[in-house]
Amino acid sequence: MQNVVDARSRPKGFSASSVPPEGDDSLRLPSITNPIAVGSGVVVGGTALTIIAGPCSVEGRGMINDTACAVRRMGAHALRGGAYKPRTSPHSFQGMGDAALDLLAEARAESGLPIVSEVMDPRHVERMASVVDVLQIGARSMQNYALLAEVGRARVPVLLKRGLSATIQELLHAAEHVRVQGNESIILCERGIRTFEPSTRNTLDVSAVAVLKSETHLPVIVDPSHAAGSAPLVTPLALAAIAAGADGLLIEVHPAPASAMSDGDQSLDFAAFEDLMRRLTLVASAVGRTLTVQRMVA
Repeated sequence: MQNVVDARSRPKGFSASSVPPEGDDSLRLPSITNPIAVGSGVVVGGTALTIIAGPCSVEGRGMINDTACAVRRMGAHALRGGAYKPRTSPHSFQGMGDAALDLLAEARAESGLPIVSEVMDPRHVERMASVVDVLQIGARSMQNYALLAEVGRARVPVLLKRGLSATIQELLHAAEHVRVQGNESIILCERGIRTFEPSTRNTLDVSAVAVLKSETHLPVIVDPSHAAGSAPLVTPLALAAIAAGADGLLIEVHPAPASAMSDGDQSLDFAAFEDLMRRLTLVASAVGRTLTVQRMVA
């Protein structure tokens, strides 16, 4: 099995794996990126960008089905939706739990989009792996080693978010905890880190995208929603991420953000998401990427 880093990244305990050839065009994908299939016809890490969109949490059947079909029409490639939600306050909405998994399965059948959902507890991995297409490890769980080991044994693609205060090296070590259990289908996600700056919810570390793309063969995506904390900032951060070399985006989209049960302030409504997709096409072309849109038939 290939380690998650190559010879240019030398944290203790890792061995060199591969070094990209010299003279690569800066607009081309690094040759070491290994594309990962996350559903029928959906790949993360290829020349084409992958857009994962949907609500922070599943709130009901109509809401998740409407969102799934809407983002699919606008060009999204996968649906995100939380069943279990880690919240700072124990009094905040914690998600619908197991019932949400059934609704996500229905939404996949309705829209054709593969499902990405966060798993928080090793005891939930088996059940979630039987339903979702990608198991997400949230920022708070990046160093939950029992959970990392369990998803590593699940053989379902894993989307691993960088911790709030984690270094890039710590993120790579977390990915290695998954890999050593036999699961090499790992997608890294930069979602902003905690700094002294209060203007945004987190500070998006755009440089992390470039560093990770040079040090690992794993696909790298960006979550501008959690970095921004404010819907008007999501689009510019998303465009910056793609310009920096990200393989895709994880975007929070809600049919009525003002009434969302979680993260409404940073969620795009359908019109804003459609505008983002239009802008992404222009930026993707400028940096040698493509944005393939497979629209649903009305």
